[in-house]
Amino acid sequence: MAVYYFWGEDDFQMNQAIAQLRQRAIDDAWASFNYDKIGSDAAEGPTVALNQAMTPPFGTGKRFVWLVDTPLGQRCSEALRLEFERTLPKLPDTSILLLSSQQKPDGRSKFTKLLQKHGEIREFGTIPPWKSDQIARQIEQTAKAQGLTLTQDAVDLLVDAVGNQTRQLMLELEKLSLFWGDRADPIDAAAVSQLVTVSTQSSLQLAAALREGNIDRALSLLADLLNRNEAPLRIVSTLVGQFRTWLWVKLMAESGERNPQTIAKAAEIGNPKRIYFLQKEVAALSLGGLQQVLEHLLALEAGLKSGQDATALLQIKVVEIAQICQNPRQISARVR
Repeated sequence: MAVYYFWGEDDFQMNQAIAQLRQRAIDDAWASFNYDKIGSDAAEGPTVALNQAMTPPFGTGKRFVWLVDTPLGQRCSEALRLEFERTLPKLPDTSILLLSSQQKPDGRSKFTKLLQKHGEIREFGTIPPWKSDQIARQIEQTAKAQGLTLTQDAVDLLVDAVGNQTRQLMLELEKLSLFWGDRADPIDAAAVSQLVTVSTQSSLQLAAALREGNIDRALSLLADLLNRNEAPLRIVSTLVGQFRTWLWVKLMAESGERNPQTIAKAAEIGNPKRIYFLQKEVAALSLGGLQQVLEHLLALEAGLKSGQDATALLQIKVVEIAQICQNPRQISARVR
């Protein structure tokens, strides 16, 4: 394969894959001649990338051409698409052309279909932080790739500690590997507790504090998240995902649905066994209250994207949402 399109928000995993691809292609002795990294702001960047990819490498190894943060997956002129259409089938086996972007390529565009025909499109997505079962599987798979085995309690602690942050996960696994040494038994929770800083200030815990109507704890958790430079929009994204899940579980319960598999499918929950616990979490909440919370979260997201003061707006909405969850019966009666 000579053509690749990497996309997704997980920069760490993407950069690791790029480094591995580059290492396989390039002879280090000739790297300065055969490696081209072209930014999206470079004049005629895509055309330059195609021309470089068509150029035979110097010395041994292959030529590696990387077009960084390209918008071609979303918009591509007809003239440029035709240029790619003429060039891609003729790329020599001695070249690798890589395009990367954080955004998903438009599957309807002719450019994307051209890449699918002549290359490989690979996603490096970040698992939503509320999908703890998927994060747990990722931790287990990453540990296995590093030659490590973990007890289930150790996995659960790492889910709380690193969440969906793959860069931090790799660092923590490296520490655990050095500490555990050659012992054959799985790494246990005690080792994780000893070496890994398990954060108690996660966006999911903020969601739980809001659900309980605990204003003081919610404001404290919010302050800690902001002090750790957690992106406001990422906090909101987690809250939206968690409250959306609670809304679906509550809606299905009030409609009379009792089958965990059916509820899990509607709420996009990977593990139906979680439904029992989620139903207990939303038992004290009203359907109308959860709907109103989501309205506040969408207004919060819109306010942040419009440039309003993030800290002040988050604090206001945290108080309002916690107050809604404090009075579920009142909200329910008002909705009816």
